[in-house]
Amino acid sequence: MSSPRPPSTDVPSPIRLGLRANAGQFALLVGINGLVGGMVGQERTLLPILGRDAFGLTGATVALTFLVAFGITKAATNVVAGQLADRYGRKPVLVAGWLLALPVPLLIIWAPTWAWIVVANVLLGVSQGLTWSTTVLMKIDLVGSARRGLALGLNEAAGYGAVALTALATGFIAASNGLRPAPFFLGVAFAGLGLAASVLLVRETRGHAAAEQRDRGGAGPRSPWMAVFRRTTFGHPSLSAASQAGLVNNLNDGLAWGLLPLFYASAGLTLPEIAILSAAYPAVWGLGQMVTGALSDRIGRKGLIVGGMVIQGIALVTIALGSGFGTWLFAAIVLGVGTAMVYPTLLAVIVDVAEPAWRGAALGVYRLWRDLGFAVGAILAGLLADRFGMPVAIGTVGGLTVASGLVAARRLAETHPRRGARPFGLGLESLDR
Repeated sequence: MSSPRPPSTDVPSPIRLGLRANAGQFALLVGINGLVGGMVGQERTLLPILGRDAFGLTGATVALTFLVAFGITKAATNVVAGQLADRYGRKPVLVAGWLLALPVPLLIIWAPTWAWIVVANVLLGVSQGLTWSTTVLMKIDLVGSARRGLALGLNEAAGYGAVALTALATGFIAASNGLRPAPFFLGVAFAGLGLAASVLLVRETRGHAAAEQRDRGGAGPRSPWMAVFRRTTFGHPSLSAASQAGLVNNLNDGLAWGLLPLFYASAGLTLPEIAILSAAYPAVWGLGQMVTGALSDRIGRKGLIVGGMVIQGIALVTIALGSGFGTWLFAAIVLGVGTAMVYPTLLAVIVDVAEPAWRGAALGVYRLWRDLGFAVGAILAGLLADRFGMPVAIGTVGGLTVASGLVAARRLAETHPRRGARPFGLGLESLDR
């Protein structure tokens, strides 16, 4: 008879924050966010042209209804995702997002009417709100406060790098095999891989956020959501400046997604040329964030945000006034540079100010306003294009982007802890004042 096993003396390993301490999970989440970006990339070159050629849509406003549906649902889901992730954990939210992504490419492949495409983008918007929001939160949880800019840069680089590669691939596949179904088989594969990896390999990170909060002096009371909403939207100068800049940034991204392929096609460019232009902008944007995210940890946030918004506006005006593949390729690259300067840095501003206890809610509110930019951009660009022509629509959005940069220059304070601002510059106690 065997002797009784002695009591275990093992204790759970303490949670450690930092990129090196969590390298395996961090790298996995980078790869998963690449798959999240690929789900958007499958649409970026083809969907506006599919609406024109397969469904006979002629007006820009009607053709961009898919983008309105995507933007509104993604923006609303961002808010829910942050609250759910704070309450129930990050992993369940991530898995739910991938489950909703599964039917999206199939609906596009089988769609007999444009309404099916709109429904597919409602599901895609909800899925993106859950999956992208959660991967952002999980990376921030893992790395702690010291390397936020780098973490956000890598996250967004993976996502938008995949957008670019998939936009390029689907364009070339469509040129050889038609608009449907072959290009969207990539989306089927991305959704299956993303769901499997999230279920089998991802570990919960909410404990890391709790550990960081304890290091900062205790969890404290949970902030009312409406108090966070008010401050992030208009009350706190830096939070509200970041929110308006995020909205305008995605306003011009909505234009780039929905209107620019039609603009290039109307100028006689081929489908492979349109694919290159559609991919160049998110490719530079994605790769650039690996530099700009870390750079914001060194030089601060404000200069990158203001400069990036102005550069984006100039690039859009160049597209509106220019002509020819070479000019538009150069402007697309410049647009990507400007967006790379802004995108991870705005997220870093929100995280600099928000304490871990209400970080998910603040990110959700910011991403609500940012992703409403897709819908606002689609409506504004569609109305202006139908009334005044596509060059006027593109140039107008460029001017709005420059104006947004000037607003940020006036209202946004430097929030990086090492550049003169204290970490979590908005205390819990000040939320209701």
